[in-house]
Amino acid sequence: MFRNEPRCERCRENEGIIDDAKRFLGMYGLRPLGGTLQSDDDEEREYRVTAREARRVLNEIRMDVLPDAAAVRKAIRPRAATVVADTSPARASRPSSTGTATRVAAPVKTDTVDINTLQTRVLGLLDQLGSIDEQIKVAELAQGLPARARLSDLNKQKATVLRTLAALEKARIAASN
Repeated sequence: MFRNEPRCERCRENEGIIDDAKRFLGMYGLRPLGGTLQSDDDEEREYRVTAREARRVLNEIRMDVLPDAAAVRKAIRPRAATVVADTSPARASRPSSTGTATRVAAPVKTDTVDINTLQTRVLGLLDQLGSIDEQIKVAELAQGLPARARLSDLNKQKATVLRTLAALEKARIAASN
């Protein structure tokens, strides 16, 4: 913790949630955070939803009138950035919120990928790919404009899943080296 830091703990916590989501999406080579929640699996969707909620909270907290720039500079001078030791036992026993628990779950920042996590994601995506292939077979039999639109959507979904699988394979190869 930093003394006289210009952001509140709630803001830092929400920024941490957004950073975790960006790190997760970047690690697996997924589409960056944005306006849509479209995702290939439940875990990715969960990260996108929590990041959207954190962004909404940050936007609500944002001040209408910004503080004086001189006051902000004074508050963040090097003397104010000294680290405060977290020695109070009351803090350690305080129940943590769900956002903090998610962030604390990662004990060490690392660029390595958990092979078991990769494997479960790949298996889920392969199941999804099989389902999409079955839907494509059914859509190819139908005729008309709606059927062609549905077929186009299914082919786009299939391409997205294949790109994600390729990114996961790339991450697996990088992790094994």
